[in-house]
Amino acid sequence: MTLSRRTVLAAGAASVAAPMVAAGAAQAHPPKGEQTYHLTVLGTSDTHGNVYNWDYYKAAEYDDSAHNDVGVAKLAALVNKLRGEATGATLVLDAGDTIQGTPLATYYAKQEPITTTGEKHPMARAMNVLRYDAVTLGNHEFNYGLPLLNLWVRQLGFPALAANAVNARTGRPAFTPYVIKKVSLGRHAPTLRIGILGLTNPGVAIWDRAHVEGKLEFLDLVATAAKWVPIMRARGADVVLISAHGGDSGTSSYGPELPNENPSALIAERVPGIDAILFGHAHAEVAQRFVTNTQTGEQVLLSEPSKWGQRLTKMDFELVRVKGRWSIAAKSSALLNTNAVEADPKVLAVVRAQHNKTVAYVNQVVAASTQELSAATSRYEDTPILDFINKVQTDTVTAALTGTEYASLPVLSIAAPFSRTAVFPQGDVKIKDVAGIYIYDNTLEAVVLTGAEVKAYLEYSAKYFRTLAPADPVDPATVSDPAVPDYNYDVFSGVDYDIDISRPVGSRITRLQIAGADVDPAARFVVAVNNYRRSGGGNFPGIVKAQIYNAQQEIRQLLIDWAQAKGAIDPADFFVKNWQLVRAGTPIQF
Repeated sequence: MTLSRRTVLAAGAASVAAPMVAAGAAQAHPPKGEQTYHLTVLGTSDTHGNVYNWDYYKAAEYDDSAHNDVGVAKLAALVNKLRGEATGATLVLDAGDTIQGTPLATYYAKQEPITTTGEKHPMARAMNVLRYDAVTLGNHEFNYGLPLLNLWVRQLGFPALAANAVNARTGRPAFTPYVIKKVSLGRHAPTLRIGILGLTNPGVAIWDRAHVEGKLEFLDLVATAAKWVPIMRARGADVVLISAHGGDSGTSSYGPELPNENPSALIAERVPGIDAILFGHAHAEVAQRFVTNTQTGEQVLLSEPSKWGQRLTKMDFELVRVKGRWSIAAKSSALLNTNAVEADPKVLAVVRAQHNKTVAYVNQVVAASTQELSAATSRYEDTPILDFINKVQTDTVTAALTGTEYASLPVLSIAAPFSRTAVFPQGDVKIKDVAGIYIYDNTLEAVVLTGAEVKAYLEYSAKYFRTLAPADPVDPATVSDPAVPDYNYDVFSGVDYDIDISRPVGSRITRLQIAGADVDPAARFVVAVNNYRRSGGGNFPGIVKAQIYNAQQEIRQLLIDWAQAKGAIDPADFFVKNWQLVRAGTPIQF
């Protein structure tokens, strides 16, 4: 039986006295003769605006080398199948990053924002049909500002949780911290109370500073769990689940000024009274992981279901009733692949009109390209397609600073190879092609850096590459360090430089010049950069400083507008080969 219509006791409900029930290990077995009851918890995370199994950039069904499928419609079909097979109760949770990531989500945030039209967001439509029991807010829920987020939350037929997001003025929770659901495990079975605590990512304070600064603060996830878990137990929770938008690595992409970005395993280790954690954010496949709580010795079950609706976490709990208490006798989890089911027709139906409108939008022609431009090699060699981004950013910032005190400074620009598959075809270039090379909803900003800061920034970026000894073969497939994602490798326009990857990290920029002259460390430059990076995303040095330009213009839209105004995309207008990889001073040929 499903639980989406069951009674919900919200965070402010009256206290109900109940003993704490510790989680049992996966290998435990129920006492002989005791009746066992079954609870299934199904988990999704990082769906990122995917409803249909559709690639809007390729105008075709989504497919990858592993033949994964994506989308809430696929998830719904699998969830409904498992609900039908369940012998006890079933809960469905989501660990966040829901309303950003596809042209479908962007369209209803930017082109026809739901805050203007009042229309129901496609992810609200889809998730309501699936009948979730709760969703945790991910960091990308904050990308479009609090008004859109708050409206989306109101459109949901279930709670949206984020216990560690608090009002900056009062310190009180800005969203529902937790819920306690009363469920039945079968005929004549006593009621089971399941507490669900939601934790969002503290990185919001950096990545969406413009939307939340002075309004919200984001507290440490471990400390927040330690505060609320005992409260949930005191108010009657027999089982405590956490839905956290933070990975299990214990590391962060930003510096130590904010709480840990990926602390799910630390929560399990340090906070007693937790039975299981569904987590997201890292886009990893973690079918089943047990972490020992250091205070109780109990085993906490963790699972992460990959991304985009490709996987569904299935947690199974065997429960027994002993001396009037519920106890977990055994627990386990697994990941299920959504490519094994057909998409749920009800989910497809409620989003079809919005999906079709998005498809029509992204297939509008914006310009004609004189030749094919590909991003396939952009991560290891200078390519026109990244220079296109830098040209538009440079032109925009230069025009905006005309007549200001910064007008005489050289303007540099930063871009990253977000996609290895993006292509501008020769001939018609469509909105989907532009969105393919700039897949994030970043806005354009500008700051002033010195020559020394530019060099330090480039040195940090150059850690993206492996170190090549003189005899090592040159292979484009392995030249980069897999631990550093493509979006954390930045290239500059406006300066000429060499990256010597035979040298150790930190001393790889062996040439940094403008017009053949070495860059003066004290020289000043205007640098065009996206808001994610300028706010600290990736922890690049020197870039987190006051903006001299911030018109809240989305870079992707600037690219579209520039192409439409020109009518043609010709590399002769913007491509300048200004950087290269070298080994011991010799340019590397791929």
